[in-house]
Amino acid sequence: TLTVGTEGDYPPGSFVAADGKTVIGTDIDFSNAIAGVLGLKAQLQVSKFDTLIPGIQDKRFDMAASGIFDTKEREKVVDFVVYLQTGTQFYTKSGTSKQYTSLTSLCGARVAVLSGSVEFTGAQEQKKKCDVKVLSFADQNAANLAVSSGRADVGFVDSPLAGYLVKQSNAQFQLSGEAFGIVPNGLAVPKGS
Repeated sequence: TLTVGTEGDYPPGSFVAADGKTVIGTDIDFSNAIAGVLGLKAQLQVSKFDTLIPGIQDKRFDMAASGIFDTKEREKVVDFVVYLQTGTQFYTKSGTSKQYTSLTSLCGARVAVLSGSVEFTGAQEQKKKCDVKVLSFADQNAANLAVSSGRADVGFVDSPLAGYLVKQSNAQFQLSGEAFGIVPNGLAVPKGS
């Protein structure tokens, strides 16, 4: 088997299907295809996003697949199989007139982010420069709920997820600004493997 850590709550990369138990998405399709080429079967293990890279380091996972940005800091502890270039983007509750277009536009805002994500790091860095309230969540659904309920002014995620959330939200969410900070995105594997 190829043990694959995935969040299972990060569409369109990995999320639970309508049956409430099957994890599907582009990262899952890649994982199954890679396992097949290797003559293995992918064994998915749903885990919180901030545990995926540590899970590779402590050998719980052979690979992690969940919309992971390939950053210099992460490259110190894992290698990446890059398959996509993505950025980050903001989304708000529909009808919000304030536009969020950059990290500096977060000043004075309450921003919902996924714990351990690049967006969490960016929001924390901006918090050092101005008044930003960073609300971090262990899963994306909780971050979305914070935005839809008004607890957060804005959500901050990978651009593919932002687009997917808006499209699937039945007009509950809207995009705010364009994607920025375009970086490689990939599957994480053990360093040197």
